[in-house]
Order: sequence, then structure tokens, then C-alpha cells
Amino acid sequence: MITKFRKPLLALLIASFMAFFVTSPATAAMVQSLTSSHEAHHADVKSTDLDTIQRALENKLVQEKLRAYGLTQDEINSKLESMTDQQTHLLAQASEKVLAGGGGIGTLIGVLVIILLVIVILKLLNKEIIIK
Repeated sequence: MITKFRKPLLALLIASFMAFFVTSPATAAMVQSLTSSHEAHHADVKSTDLDTIQRALENKLVQEKLRAYGLTQDEINSKLESMTDQQTHLLAQASEKVLAGGGGIGTLIGVLVIILLVIVILKLLNKEIIIK
């Protein structure tokens, strides 16, 4: 007798399952775009990095070193525009250390960071550094 009801019971179960899910209303809602918020954050970080680099380039020590290596302001600006986001962020991190200032050790670290900044810019411009 169980085998007699097995197939109709299965058919009734499948029919009720399909009727319940097919006729249930669909719900939808607005979803925030992660791409647009990520791009906005990315643009904000890039502009902050460029501001930090520009402040470091306004430093007299950096300007003197770059002039000593024969770089013009136009060459520096063109190289900054052609840098990737990762290079810009790395240079901004190095520039923040230049702008920090401090005591004697801070000054020594600042000078070393300035030299590092100048070397990075020179390498990006494919200039050679020859120390005799």
C-alpha cells in the first residue's frame, strides 16, 4: 500500500514546492556601488599623495639637490604625471618623512630621505649618478 501512495505523494510535494516558489513575489532593492566609492577613495588618496610630494618639492634642500643634478621643474612635473599610482604613493611616503622635521637625528633622517627622493627621481628620469 505504501508503494501505491509513493509517487502521488512525491508529485504532490513537487507541485506544492514549485507553486510556492514560482508564485512568491520577487524582492529587489538598490545596492550601493562599491566601484564608485572605491574610485572616489582612490582619487582622494592620489590627490593627497600628490599634495605631499609637491610640498616636499617646495623644500629648499630638495630644490637645491635637484638643480645640482641638472633637473628643471618641467622635467620633474612631467615625470610626476607619468608615474604609476604605486610609485606616487611610495614617493609620497618618503616625502612625508622629509616634511616631518625634528631634532638632530630627525634632521639627519630628513637629509637621507631627501637624498633618497632625489635618487628615486633621477632613476625615474634615467639619469646616471656618478660618485668620484
